[in-house]
Amino acid sequence: MSQPALASWSEKALKHWVESLDGRRIPLSAEERGGRQGAYPYYGASGVIDHIDGFLFNEPLVLVAEDGANLLSRSTPIAFLATGKYWVNNHAHVLKPRSGPARYWAYRLESVDVTPFITGSAQPKFTAAALMDMRVTAPESVDEQDAIADFLDRETAQIDTLTVEQQRLVEMLRVRKRAVLDQVTGAASGTRVRLKYLFAPSSEANHPDEEVLSVYRDYGVIPKSSRDDNFNRTPENVARYLLVRPGDLVINRMKAWQGSLGVSEYRGIVSGDYEVVRPIGNRLLPRFAHLFLRSPLMVADYAVRSTGIRPSQWRLYWDQMGNVEVPVPPPAEQAGIVERIDEQTTKIDTLIAETERFIELARERRAALIAAAVTGQIAIRAEVD
Repeated sequence: MSQPALASWSEKALKHWVESLDGRRIPLSAEERGGRQGAYPYYGASGVIDHIDGFLFNEPLVLVAEDGANLLSRSTPIAFLATGKYWVNNHAHVLKPRSGPARYWAYRLESVDVTPFITGSAQPKFTAAALMDMRVTAPESVDEQDAIADFLDRETAQIDTLTVEQQRLVEMLRVRKRAVLDQVTGAASGTRVRLKYLFAPSSEANHPDEEVLSVYRDYGVIPKSSRDDNFNRTPENVARYLLVRPGDLVINRMKAWQGSLGVSEYRGIVSGDYEVVRPIGNRLLPRFAHLFLRSPLMVADYAVRSTGIRPSQWRLYWDQMGNVEVPVPPPAEQAGIVERIDEQTTKIDTLIAETERFIELARERRAALIAAAVTGQIAIRAEVD
C-alpha cells in the first residue's frame, strides 16, 4: 500500500471537530431503570449495560468512556458508535461530529492513546475538558472520512465475526470445565464435616515485605503481579494485610458467590477485606479442598448463604460459610479425585489459553488496522476504488 498524501488533513483540538452533548445525558438508578428488559439500549462507559423503556438520543453519535478501569486496560474500546434510539448515563461522553460521519469519528477516537489525559489511578477519569482539548489529526474531506469508515466497516466486520466465534468456543470450554469440576462433588464420599471444624480464621498480619496476592474467580489465589488486569490499587501501608500460608483458604467475601476463593499454593499477604482461614490438621489435601470448594455446586451454596439486599452488596462471612458441610474421603481417594480432575481440566485450560491468545491477536490486528487507517498510513481511496 502506498503512503497517502496528507495535504488535506489537519490537526485541531477535538472541540473543533465535534461538539459535546454531555449536557443531555441523564444517569438512571437500577430502580429507575425498572429491572425489566426494555427496547432501548442504556449506555455506560463500557458500552450497553442495560435495556430500558425510554430514550434520550435518536441519531448516530460517538460515545467515549469518561471513567472506569477500561480507560487503562483497553479491554474494550473506549470509543464506540451509538445508533438508533438509546439512553446514555453520565459515565460516557456524548459527541456529535461537526461534519463527517459519526462512524469515522468512533474509529478515530478508538485509536487515540488517552493515557496522558487520564487523571487518577484508583478511579481513572477522562474529563470533558481533557477530551475536547485533545489534538487530533483527521482529513478535512467528508468523502475521505466516509471512505475510511467504509473500509474499516468491511475489514473489522471480518475480524469481529471471527472473534465472536472464538469467544463462543471459550464459553463452551468453560461450560465443559464446570461440568468436570462438578464431578468432584459427585465423586467424593466420606463423613461430612462442617468447614469450621476443618479451618480456623487467621488474623495474622504485619508482614509488609511479603508478596501481595489476589483472588480470582478463574484462577484462585495467585500473585497479584502475575496479572495485568487487576487495577485495584495496593496501598503504601500494608501492615494490616493478612498473612497467607500455603494451604490457607482465602475467601473474597464480596465475590465468594461468584467463585472468588481458593486454597493458596503461595505465601504472601491479602487485603484485610478478605477472609483467611487456616487448616486444622491435615484431613483435607490442599488441592482436593481447592477443587471441591470451588466446584459449581459449592459456589451456588455460597450465593444462598451470602447476605445483602442485592448481588452487588452480597457478602459471605465465615460464621455462615463455616457451617457448610463437606465430605472428608480417605487421603488416597482425595488424591485419586485430584489426579482425574486435574488431567481433564489441564487439557481444557490449554485449549482456553490458546483460544484466548488467538482472540488477543485478532484484537491487536483490529486496533492496528484502525490506527493505520485513521492516521493516513493506508491509502484508503486506493483500497476502496
